Amino acid sequence: MAASANIHAKGYEKLKAHGAMLLFAILIAGSFSLGGLAAGVMPSAAINAIRYVIGTAVMGLFGLFVLRVEIRVPAAFWRFVILGMLMAVYMFTMFKALEFTSPVSTGAVFTLMPLMSAGFALVFLGQKTRPPVLASLILAAAGAVWVIFRGNIDAILSFDVGRGELIYFIGVICHAAYAPLLRKFNRGESAFTFGFWGVACTGVILLIPGVPAIAESGITNLPLIAWVAIFYLAIATTAITFMLLQYASMRLPASKVLAYGYLTPTFIIMVEGMIGHGWVSASVFAGAAVTALGLVVMALLPD
Repeated sequence: MAASANIHAKGYEKLKAHGAMLLFAILIAGSFSLGGLAAGVMPSAAINAIRYVIGTAVMGLFGLFVLRVEIRVPAAFWRFVILGMLMAVYMFTMFKALEFTSPVSTGAVFTLMPLMSAGFALVFLGQKTRPPVLASLILAAAGAVWVIFRGNIDAILSFDVGRGELIYFIGVICHAAYAPLLRKFNRGESAFTFGFWGVACTGVILLIPGVPAIAESGITNLPLIAWVAIFYLAIATTAITFMLLQYASMRLPASKVLAYGYLTPTFIIMVEGMIGHGWVSASVFAGAAVTALGLVVMALLPD
């Protein structure tokens, strides 16, 4: 009886973890539309630095006054430095790559992340990805590529690996290693403690390129929409998404955690359509359906 209750409890925790990553993908999708507005009026290095400073402050205040926890520097602090470096490199290379290539091309490179994360999970955690799960990941990736290239076969076939793609590939490697390391490095800390120090270390590292950019950008003259975008990036896609990623990574294999990123292009399409920027063709929506199908199959398969 107790064993049955334990199985049901674990199943419920995994269901919540899948829900957390679904919310993760939705929040990330919203950041593209708002982030594009901020990027038009200030350098990306400044945006990243400010969003992480604000995100760290918000998380700290939430922990102190809502959760009523004492914020202490945890033991083996090097764990958070490594995680911060990995995420900082990812953020920096993502924006840097866009100086040389298009969002479509970076999106194509992104589809490698869950599969690479499965490889890192095998190395760091000994997690083996079952063939059916791997097949569902490939199916979801194919649907995501179709959506990213707007169903244009010629665009897919003409994809060229250039400087921007190689820069972003370095960031993708770092992010792919990040998810399994969240589980490996956790020593029983709460999701808040682990999330707070991970975000804080990322912010400190991003201040290195960010401070000069902030000094040159004249942030006091930014329009209101830019601050709305920055606060959304700071709270929704920095503080909240880190907590969601931390929660899910402790309950799901790394390959399943990052696979939800495949839904991001679909959610971006929906957000852009709802705010009046136009809708895509039926064939692109078909690709989105394939991605969703692949992720549903993946979620239902045993870990």
